[in-house]
Amino acid sequence: MNLRPLHDRVIIKRLDNETKTASGIVIPENAAEKPDQGEVLAVGPGKRDEQGKHIAVDVKVGDKVLFGKYAGQTVKVDGDELLVMREEDIMAVVQK
Repeated sequence: MNLRPLHDRVIIKRLDNETKTASGIVIPENAAEKPDQGEVLAVGPGKRDEQGKHIAVDVKVGDKVLFGKYAGQTVKVDGDELLVMREEDIMAVVQK
């Protein structure tokens, strides 16, 4: 990937959404909601505070994260749909 996020921005690829419910009902593509989980593909260096000190980003490449339904900006790169969002839009890191 040729994207290098700036400041505290993060590049995320949404995880594939479920096509079946727990009871086995198949959900059609147009009725499925966009998943609110993704994998971090790239991380910016962080932002600076008022004194110019560097504040590092808490997430790292490979982390699975939770974010809001409408968080981030969708972009297409090499045919993949990716999200660009600020670190503050990420709600949690999913522990394995």
